[in-house]
Amino acid sequence: MPIDPAVIGSRSPQHSQEVERGRLRFFAHATGQADPVHTDLEAAKAAGHRDLPVPPTFLFCLDMDNPRRGDFLAGLGVDVRTVLHGGQKFEYHAQAYAGDTLTFATEVVDVYAKRGGALEFIVRATEVTRDGELIATLTGTIVVRDPKAAA
Repeated sequence: MPIDPAVIGSRSPQHSQEVERGRLRFFAHATGQADPVHTDLEAAKAAGHRDLPVPPTFLFCLDMDNPRRGDFLAGLGVDVRTVLHGGQKFEYHAQAYAGDTLTFATEVVDVYAKRGGALEFIVRATEVTRDGELIATLTGTIVVRDPKAAA
């Protein structure tokens, strides 16, 4: 089923997430962060941070916490069994910290096909803000594979 290019410009409902120290510590441990600035509040403050800093890719984890994250693809009639992660890009504007409440606002910025429509691409940009201040822009590409197309 072709993705209608009219979806470009559509926005998903915003969602907000509070950044919790415990999750930051867990993420730091899971990703092998050895610098105590990521796990120890006093080390973070000694390094000039007001709290534990949010590591770059952690914003993707917070965005995945959106309780309605499946609504977008379902609304397009896309079977999630045909979906692949096509890429992720992060652009940072300001540092986020434990205790911040971050708001995620996502918009479809492009739709295109390759291999005669066997693969369709949906590019979405998510602006992450804290009290209106732009923290980061996350750009993700979703690939939708047509299971009926010849390989």
